[in-house]
Amino acid sequence: MPASPDSPPDPTGTVVGFARTLQAAGVAADPDRVPAMITALAALNPRRRADVYWAGRLTLCANADDLGRYDRAFTAYFAGEIPPDPRRQTASPVRRLSATMQRVPAAEPETGAADQRTLPAAASGTELLRAKDMAALSPAERAAVHRLLAAFALPGERRPSRRYAPAHRGAIDAGRTMRELLRRGGEPARLRRHTHRDRPRRVVLLVDVSGSMSAYADALLRFAHAATRRRGVHTEVFTIGTRLTRVTRELSHRDVELAMVAVGAAVPDWSGGTRLGELVKAFLDRWGQRGLARGAVVVVLSDGWDCGDPAVLGAQMTRLHRLAHRVVWANPRKSRPGYAPTAAGMAAALPHVDDFVEGHSLAALERLAGVVAGVSVASAERSAAPDRSITEDTRA
Repeated sequence: MPASPDSPPDPTGTVVGFARTLQAAGVAADPDRVPAMITALAALNPRRRADVYWAGRLTLCANADDLGRYDRAFTAYFAGEIPPDPRRQTASPVRRLSATMQRVPAAEPETGAADQRTLPAAASGTELLRAKDMAALSPAERAAVHRLLAAFALPGERRPSRRYAPAHRGAIDAGRTMRELLRRGGEPARLRRHTHRDRPRRVVLLVDVSGSMSAYADALLRFAHAATRRRGVHTEVFTIGTRLTRVTRELSHRDVELAMVAVGAAVPDWSGGTRLGELVKAFLDRWGQRGLARGAVVVVLSDGWDCGDPAVLGAQMTRLHRLAHRVVWANPRKSRPGYAPTAAGMAAALPHVDDFVEGHSLAALERLAGVVAGVSVASAERSAAPDRSITEDTRA
């Protein structure tokens, strides 16, 4: 925030945080696009909601599929509705941005000071929420976190399928090549090629709703709801406590509050004990062995506290690791100072886990989404760290 209300704010931190939120929502807001948005805001007004919206939409989105996700992420991140279509206004930010790029003076903003000052404040508060432990949130902060969780996406790691798609490189497509020759009357034609399509792997979420996870269970289930709403990705959700409950159908409601009510009615073991070994076995026997876990990315969201025999959990995690493509364990307590996986359940499961990550905050869930999509843990942590190069280049 600037020292004086009249001085222009530095949008770098807000833009970087917004780009990370977009990445978690499935938008291709890669680091190369962030300086373009900062440059666009330098030509506009960073305090004006419409200017920020269109500067980001024109620079951070890669294709038409990103637009709906961008709108949801913008609404959640800046705590307000998206601006109206500027084509119906006389002085739109798009026109002012184009004029500035052509070295024509930009038009002055038309909104009052109250609207100009609330936008950076909302974004600054969101940045603080990203790293805050969800167990320590106030009711107002929890509501803001819920809005941000609704914009999340959880695409599985890409894998080649058996179907083919036209491509510039790859194997020769005999059928399309012959049809091209026939259209040309037998004259030589360019060889047509194709390659295997890729598709996201299935994602399976096992969410711990026991008493030790009561401070995180609601937020994690909202995170699961956002994951199930992503089109083109097959996501299955189970709750684990003293029983195993499949809640994929309950989470299919478009309205997240209705979905949470349905999950609350379907899950009989809220805030009880934990029998991780027996429930992982029940999942594998009924669903996983038959195909739900085969080749999938299985994510366990739990603190690892187990009331059962650790040897049973270790044996079942071995089975799960053989079936799944990758096993990811997100533990909300991993972020606490001095934490060590000394709990019997966590110690038994850890040798059979491919990625062990945190799960206590929005930033941690963003890193988890990157790991599920195939990004290494180290790369996900680097992307979540402040981007100093962008800051230095922009201020220079």
